[in-house]
Amino acid sequence: MLLTYQNSIETHLNVQREEKRLHFYQKGDEIPLVSQGVWQVNRGVIQLGKFNSDGEEILLGWVQPLNFFGSWLTSIDTYQAKALSNVYLKWYALSEIQSSCSLSQMILNQVVIRVRQTESLLAIAGIKRVEERLIELLKLLAQDMSESVDNGTRIVVRLTHQNIANAIGTTRVTVTRILGDFQRQGLISFDKARHIIIDDKLHSFNS
Repeated sequence: MLLTYQNSIETHLNVQREEKRLHFYQKGDEIPLVSQGVWQVNRGVIQLGKFNSDGEEILLGWVQPLNFFGSWLTSIDTYQAKALSNVYLKWYALSEIQSSCSLSQMILNQVVIRVRQTESLLAIAGIKRVEERLIELLKLLAQDMSESVDNGTRIVVRLTHQNIANAIGTTRVTVTRILGDFQRQGLISFDKARHIIIDDKLHSFNS
């Protein structure tokens, strides 16, 4: 009985400690990045990017729940993290990571997922035709950031046309035009919140 009570107290204290780690940021907020630790996404989606010499933003990827990000994990000087939705984040100091084998292993496993996403975005960037780049990006989003709905696959965050343009290296006007074409062809649709819904036939569509 005493052991059960002690376990209950310990569990309660662990929950309290984890809750204290949580930091809330609203959609659109820029996340502060400090070199002596990393963030873990608990809820929501973070967009990572950088600015080129012309001041234009280049998309580097998205961070979803359980994954990690921070300046410690990059060598890019103009690295930026922005909340694509309301987010809850956990902060881990480097000292904690270095002293915990389980935490280090968890970070490694999640970083592998991020590396695969980055490689996919690099492969998309190498495609010549903008329409094909957009199709491949939508396929990647359907794979990584989606949920099944009756009429297809719904992207779980609302991406602006500028977000998409930054991801494939084109203009917002071009993205708006091509998405309109795709919508008329029945390859995509939008829900009431303007989230993109990808039709299954887009996966076999040849532009």
